[in-house]
Amino acid sequence: MSGQAVLVLRLAAPLQSWGGPSRYNRRDTQPQPTKSGILGLLAAAEGRPREASLTDLLGLRLGVRVDQPGTLLRDYHTVSDHRGLALPAAKVDAKGAQKKTGPAKYTGVTQRYYLQDAVFTAAVAGPAALLQHLEHAVRHPAFPLSLGRRSCPPTGPVSLGLHPDTDLPKVLEDVPWQASAPHRARFRGAQVTVEATVEDPAGDLTATDVPDTYDLKTGTLFSQRTVRHLWISLPTGQQTTGQAADIPAGRTDLGHDPFALLGW
Repeated sequence: MSGQAVLVLRLAAPLQSWGGPSRYNRRDTQPQPTKSGILGLLAAAEGRPREASLTDLLGLRLGVRVDQPGTLLRDYHTVSDHRGLALPAAKVDAKGAQKKTGPAKYTGVTQRYYLQDAVFTAAVAGPAALLQHLEHAVRHPAFPLSLGRRSCPPTGPVSLGLHPDTDLPKVLEDVPWQASAPHRARFRGAQVTVEATVEDPAGDLTATDVPDTYDLKTGTLFSQRTVRHLWISLPTGQQTTGQAADIPAGRTDLGHDPFALLGW
């Protein structure tokens, strides 16, 4: 395959977390997938070592469509030693020995943030031969795939296939809405308008999420890319009568229904 192409990915899971600038005991998430996170997923699919070069991947352009924004979840952790001992210091000296701290600390607190029940359509544009290789890798991954963090495996197949000789906005307009059935049931119109972000040298926004490496020994430095924001209208697949999708006739509620799985 020659020329250019776009690889389309469906990123859906109970939990996703796309790292931001936070570190240490508070780990935030961005509201949509980052370029660092997407390239990490592709590198994991290939079986690429963390210290391997990313030069061939950095030139890929990313577009993300928010099919289902999800909600923010805070995961609150406390950690202590079951023997009642003070926790070891996080810092070490030049010899690798843990440094002594001030007052003894018996409980550590961490907070991690996730997007729950979110669905994104990501489009990656670049050389067709490279994307054909990456698409095969995503379907047959060497390492388990995750959506931002290792504890966030995707739900269902990730690859939605290759689109040759097209551009990012066109692909994001053409790929069907990927939202879940419960989310679709909230909409009665024939179309839904969703948010999207496309990497574009002429864009007026910047995102600081382009990694130089994933090597844990050196750490990752992030550079900027230029993006633009847009809104995309997609068919909902609703019946022309206005009946909400996936809601039985006669039902008028559109909220959460825990008994629906039981057929009540």
